[in-house]
Amino acid sequence: MDIIYFDKWVHFGIFLSLTFIACWAFNVATRKTLLFIFIGAAFYGILVELVQDQFIANRSLDLGDWAADVTGSFAGVWIWNLRYIKK
Repeated sequence: MDIIYFDKWVHFGIFLSLTFIACWAFNVATRKTLLFIFIGAAFYGILVELVQDQFIANRSLDLGDWAADVTGSFAGVWIWNLRYIKK
């Protein structure tokens, strides 16, 4: 597996974990709160990309990384929704 693709899976897994743990920490019980956590995680992902582009030498903004962050965040809230939100 190419290192570039492995990097995307790492981003996906970290943001899946981040959103799932955030849902657990805040004891999320509504879809509105899930949406808030998802948007917050997506914003955090692009913020990290912007900071590393502007302030860290030899690093650049990669929209592919951000896409993996957003996809992982969505997976985290989706899993939480399936398991813990009462229908």
